[in-house]
Amino acid sequence: MAVAFTLFLSLLCFLQLALRTHAAALTTAIGANERVCFYADVDKTGEKIGFYFAVQSGGSFDIDFEVKDPNEKVLLDGKRERQGDYVFTANTVGEYSFCFENDMSTLTEKLVDFDIMVESEPRREPPAKASQISEQTSALEESIFRLNGMLINIKRTQKYFHTRENRGFDIVKSTKNRMFWYTFFESVAVIGMAVLQVYVLQTFFTKTGRRYKV
Repeated sequence: MAVAFTLFLSLLCFLQLALRTHAAALTTAIGANERVCFYADVDKTGEKIGFYFAVQSGGSFDIDFEVKDPNEKVLLDGKRERQGDYVFTANTVGEYSFCFENDMSTLTEKLVDFDIMVESEPRREPPAKASQISEQTSALEESIFRLNGMLINIKRTQKYFHTRENRGFDIVKSTKNRMFWYTFFESVAVIGMAVLQVYVLQTFFTKTGRRYKV
């Protein structure tokens, strides 16, 4: 019974952590001279807001961003940033805006991967009665919180390597495209020079003088 009760409490703690946090992981394409905004609702003050973004492809892998609270106060902003990972406390209830702007590019489209997370501050209530089960529950909660922190770090590491992979693939694709056109124009130039040389030699050895009959 004690083992079943412990498992039941661990399941409740895990569900509590899942309900405390709601996030939105998205990937969006931002065209040249385009501004795109996303919004997240905060139900009460004191909630933690996590904001992560990384430019996956396009141009120099940079983007302008801006974060505002419901009162249109700028909380975070940056120019030509490649990626960012921020956590701040929401002091105002309402709708927070997260905007990206690609005004530095005239033709290039940017692909941005971002994550907006709103998380309540976990608060542990003291047990009503001190017993062996409550001590086991407290230790179990500590283990779950540590495991949650480790999973968050693993998730951030995966995002980092995912961004590096996408940027490397974009660089390889761009280099391949440049090599193709360089080889194409080089081949056209070689063929053109060969045709020109044949024409010059043919003109040089061809007799163009007039013939007179005596």
